[in-house]
Amino acid sequence: MAPRSAAKKQEASNPMVVLERFLPYRLNVLASLTSNALAQIYAERFGLSIPAWRVIATLGQYEYRTARDIAAHGVMHKSTVSRAVSALEQRGLIARRPNEDDRREELLELTEEGQEIYEALAPEALAFEERFVSVLTEEEQKVLASLIDRLSGHARLMVPEGEVEG
Repeated sequence: MAPRSAAKKQEASNPMVVLERFLPYRLNVLASLTSNALAQIYAERFGLSIPAWRVIATLGQYEYRTARDIAAHGVMHKSTVSRAVSALEQRGLIARRPNEDDRREELLELTEEGQEIYEALAPEALAFEERFVSVLTEEEQKVLASLIDRLSGHARLMVPEGEVEG
């Protein structure tokens, strides 16, 4: 009997992380699987990386933004956004213009070709989302969205200011 209670004390004093049940790990796996599945759509048709797609999607949604805004919006590191912006600019999909409010920054916007890609991909991305959540009832989808919002807000509070990035 003594060895068993010693083992229980060992377990209590040295808890184990079981990745398959550890929520941060599970969320990361789900995000990676989902992002990679969606990436097939825009990678195959338009040769876009995940960061490039996020830049295009952000600019399609907001018309123009700074690279810093895009990094914060997409929870990406500034250097990741910078590389994506350079590649998209070389392909003629985005353009830079001076930011009249802050001369240290430039505003980024989609070119006509970039806008065409966004308009072609947006319906496909929404259809992908619909297929992805189709395993849930409408009520479950609402609950999931609410839970994600609450957890995202709480997680942002737990991260030191200025350090939220992917």
